[in-house]
This record gives sequence, C-alpha cells and structure tokens, in this order.
Amino acid sequence: MRQLSELDASFLYLESENAPMHIGSIYLFDASEQETPLAFSTFVAYLRSRLHVVPVFRQRLKEIPLRLGRPYWIDDSNFSLERHLAYVSLGENSRETSLMTLASKILEEPLKRDRPLWHITFVDGFRLGDGKEGKAGFALIVKLHHAAIDAFSGEEIIGNLLEYTPEPQPIKPPRPWQSRPEPSEERVMIQAGANMLRTPLRVTSSAVGAIEATARGLIQKQLRKIPLPFPLFSAPKSPLNRQITANRQIISAKVELSRLKAIKASLGDVTLNDVVLGLCAETLRRYLSEQGAGTDASLIAMTPISVRSSTLRRTTGNQMSAMLLDLATNEQNPARRVRRIHWNAVASEPYREAIAADRLTEILPSTMLALAARLYSELQIAQRYQPVFNLPITNVPGPQVPLYLQGARLVQQYNAAPLFDSMGLVIVAVSYQGSLTLNFTICPDVVTQGESLRHHVWDSLNAIEDAANKLDPEEMHTPLAETRNQTLADDAMGLAESALKKLMGRFKR
Repeated sequence: MRQLSELDASFLYLESENAPMHIGSIYLFDASEQETPLAFSTFVAYLRSRLHVVPVFRQRLKEIPLRLGRPYWIDDSNFSLERHLAYVSLGENSRETSLMTLASKILEEPLKRDRPLWHITFVDGFRLGDGKEGKAGFALIVKLHHAAIDAFSGEEIIGNLLEYTPEPQPIKPPRPWQSRPEPSEERVMIQAGANMLRTPLRVTSSAVGAIEATARGLIQKQLRKIPLPFPLFSAPKSPLNRQITANRQIISAKVELSRLKAIKASLGDVTLNDVVLGLCAETLRRYLSEQGAGTDASLIAMTPISVRSSTLRRTTGNQMSAMLLDLATNEQNPARRVRRIHWNAVASEPYREAIAADRLTEILPSTMLALAARLYSELQIAQRYQPVFNLPITNVPGPQVPLYLQGARLVQQYNAAPLFDSMGLVIVAVSYQGSLTLNFTICPDVVTQGESLRHHVWDSLNAIEDAANKLDPEEMHTPLAETRNQTLADDAMGLAESALKKLMGRFKR
C-alpha cells in the first residue's frame, strides 16, 4: 500500500469531464523493413512479458472514505491486460493526419478509475510520410494518468518498455505475479487517522521554522529559493486563458537540435533550455499578433523542473518543482529575448535551489485540496481575475539513440499534456535522435486556427537565427537590467521583515 503524494492526488481532484488529467503520447514505428508486420497478438505477448518493469501498470486506486486522506496505490487483484488495450486499423491509404485525428479523440476520454490508470491503443494499417508510396508503419497511442507519472518519468517508462537493438528479441514468458491482498477498510481508516494526527506536527514544525527566519539575510536567502517569483493572479489576460471544452487537438513541429545548439553557442551564456523557451515565446508572440491580441504585457509560463535524485530514482509519481518564468514576449528582438529568459531563470535560482512542489502542499488536508481545486474550476476564478500563469511549458530530454519494438524502429513521437480550467494551450518539447519536437496540446474552441502554430515555429526559428547573427558581440557581455523576479523578491523580503517586526512587537508587550 503506497499513498499518493499531495501533488499526485491533486491531479485526481482537478480532473473533470472537460479536463482529463492524463499524459498522452503517440509513437510512430517504421515497419517497412520487416518481412511480416507486427501483429497485435504479438504486441500483447510482448507487453505482457515486460509488465514487471512498470509496477504501476498493475496497481489501482484505493480511495479513503469521506476523503479523510489521500488515496493509495494497491495491487489490482482483478488485473486483466486486455482491459487496457485496443486495436484500430486505419486502412492502407491513411496517413499521419488520420492518426493524429484519431489520437485527439482518444485522448479526450478520461481513464476509468476502477482499474490501473493507463491505456494503449495499437493502430495498424497506415503509412508513414506524406508521399504516395509511404512506408508501412504502426503506432501506439498511450494514456498514463498524471497522478501516476510526470512527463519525465513517462519517458523513462517508455524507455524501459522498448528495446535498443534492431534485432527482434525473443519474447520471454511473463514473470509470475501474485497480487498482494487488498487492505481492509479498518486498516485504511486507521492509517488515515494516524496521518491526520501527524499533520499538526508538520504545521507546528513549519511555524517554528518561520519564526526562526527573522534575520534579514536568512529571509532573503529563503525568498531567493522560492520558485514562484510573481504575485498570484498577475499574469496578463490573453486569448489562451478562456474556459475550455472537452475538445482537443495536437499540433506538432519538428526542428533540428543542431540549429538550436548553434543559437546557444552564438548567444553566449545561455542554456539549450533557454533557447527552447525562446522559440516557444517567439511562436506565441507571432500567433497572438496574428489573432489581433496585444503583446505589450509579457506572458508568464509555468515550467516544471524534475527534482529526481540521481542516486534514488523511482519511475512513478510526480517529483517536480514548478517555476513561474517571465517569457519576455514584450521584447521585440527574439535573440535578446533568449538572453532575457536566461536572466529571468537564473535570478530566481530555481534550477539549483528548487523546492519540490509536493512540499508546498504536504500540510494541506486532502479534503481542503480537493475543495480548492473544485472551487477554482466551478467558480471560474481564472475568468474573473488574471490567471496565475498563461500556459505550462515542459522540456523533456529524450534518448538520442534509436529505440525499437520487435525490430520496428521508433521514428517519431508526439506528446500531449492535460489542459485545465482557463488554460487552452500547453507545450511539451521532446528531443529524440537529433531532433526536437514542439507539441502543442490545444482546446480548438479556445485556441482557434491552431494549425498556424506549426508554421510559426519554423518562422520563429529562422527569426532567432537571423537576430542572433546580427547581435553586437559586446552586447553578450553587457549585464542585463534588474529583472521583475529580483524586484518582487526584494519587495516581498521587505514586507516579510516588516510583518515579523510587528509580530515580535506584540509578543514584547
């Protein structure tokens, strides 16, 4: 019995009919060099032989009555692999467009809670490429609930399921597996009660820690670590932030990693992630300008950061920190914008000092967290006020060596992330074999003419390259002005110091 963290559980509470909280992936395989196409039955046998590498595939949720605590993962004693698989044949004349349309419809459907939270659709009978003589291929459309994985662990799971050799490996018999007994209701209630008793201790511990942080230097150090440098509801309103529907669309654009690395080299002290964020920012700026929306106020992105230990790793659950980052979309020059994004990121020191997001919610009771999530959606808080951030952007490093499934090479993958209230667009960037794919998951009822995003990516990359080549080399060594992040941190520090002085004054009386 393994309890979900507060962060994991929050994805359950945020889920609704219009906002399923699963991560989606579409994997395209080239089967043209195989003598016989991979049969669905062979894929089922292959997956059955490798279930042991992903234990969460055979675990379901165990809810606590009255939501007195967070749910648990328990073994599914009625597990059946066939309940998590589906087969679709698109036909010989189908192309990737038909596949992506099918995938969008599949990803609109929430996962069923009475079984382990994943599903794979095996798609056969379509051809890769846009030409008349496209190569024979097949695809996997994968859904994994965000309560079980994050984007980083999702890539790790797929890496464990696939193979690193083009030679088809013999399919071994599945390892014996026996589900552990389901815990009794009495045990679950006792465990929930014990957790509730421990909660006040955590609250007290947090309060004591706050009182000890009275020295200005210590306050400043802690504030610099906080990965939320902006006041809540301070992001600008934009066409991206309107009430979503259940409709989904996936738009993708592929670029060469070598071009992004060349931009990084020409701009000096920036990271590859900064260049990717700069590419996203220029793409969004061009899209909003095309839609007639103002670009005077800079968009704010939420960028998840993995905080997985390099020595102790588990492939499931959410081990992330969340940072709010100013994308500097009000900067006209796209090359200078990349430098500004780097400066904004470094100013809040999130990459080295990030606070895990589950630590920010660990002292909240599950009932309060669930109520807050529902109220945020049902009262349309993001509609009445400015949003907390405009969109999430996740950059996931993928393998740079080819992956295979029974001899068929993985040639392309597309990724989708969940949308939630008033967030009509999310971007997931994934690299694989020397290329980077920007994946836009959109609600087409909010983000209209979303197909234009693909062309904006390519135009934006050209614009950044041109601007980088024209920058004065001396400008690379010129310090940037104080950022919004730093100013807000200093203001917050002053307010915290003032509040502490007043509090200590009351105690002295």
